[in-house]
Amino acid sequence: MADYINIRGQNIEVVASDPANPTIGQIWYNSTSNTLKGQAFQAAGWATGGNLPLTNYGLASAGTATAGLAFGGTTPATFPPDYTATTNEYDGTSWTAGGNMALNRTERGGTGLQTAALAAAGEAPQTNATEEYNGSTWTTGGNMAAPNYAICGFGSQTAAVMASNLSVEEYDGSSWTTVNSLANPRGHVATGGFAAPQTAGWIAGGGPAPLSYIITEEYDGTNWTSGGNLNTGRVYNAGAGGLTNAITMLGSITPVPTSTAATELYDGTSWSTTTSASTARDDSAGAGTSASAFTAGGRNPTVLSATEEYTGAASVVRSIQGS
Repeated sequence: MADYINIRGQNIEVVASDPANPTIGQIWYNSTSNTLKGQAFQAAGWATGGNLPLTNYGLASAGTATAGLAFGGTTPATFPPDYTATTNEYDGTSWTAGGNMALNRTERGGTGLQTAALAAAGEAPQTNATEEYNGSTWTTGGNMAAPNYAICGFGSQTAAVMASNLSVEEYDGSSWTTVNSLANPRGHVATGGFAAPQTAGWIAGGGPAPLSYIITEEYDGTNWTSGGNLNTGRVYNAGAGGLTNAITMLGSITPVPTSTAATELYDGTSWSTTTSASTARDDSAGAGTSASAFTAGGRNPTVLSATEEYTGAASVVRSIQGS
């Protein structure tokens, strides 16, 4: 069998620790771990995560792919389906019960971290109530200026934005202030959650106007400006990440309302299509970034409890096994 030096024309470096910034295709021998290693390319993909404890859609989310939160929504456990106050926490593998909200609600806005989340407005019926989560319990926050629903949020618990076809409001941790409306007012949209700060947020997709299904708008803390259009127009889509590491997942495509598994990534200028999820769905939770995200719950049209985890394309270190 030919050895590596005859194939590639160079020696394999022996090092005590892995190189800090190896290039794809680089190979080295780690003398500390006695392991032959190489830098490889890992394609983007979806994997199955732990199921939510209940089937649910219209739920909000916060946090990251390994410290996530899903709360509220609509569960079909009874007829007619009921709004819920249930909160569940995700560790990247499984869901555990957190503290329930005081108010049962669906289609509310959510953002923040697993230990510092925000829930605002929603249908319970329509409300302007705000609740804040500390990792175990929800407490009452300041009311929004007006009842709102089909709302999306980004930013932190103390510096958040909530936007819909009715209005846009900013939260400072205690009170809400009405600010500039969307250029294309709409609801049921994707947004970046806590990874998109109050002064650099985005929303994409949403309805009801057909044109708005592909539109992205970016927020600088004062004004909304046009961003790159989605490749697949959709409503009820989940989203995560900041302006330069955004992901939008799933949703309902037009003109015929049909759930989709399509996934797109945003670099601050344009959206690009990446690997689709395994299960098409809409109105699901979503959190994380374009490098690592999850989606949970939703409907197709059956209401789901399934979670899927997205890992973005990356350069990774692999151990090389002998044959």
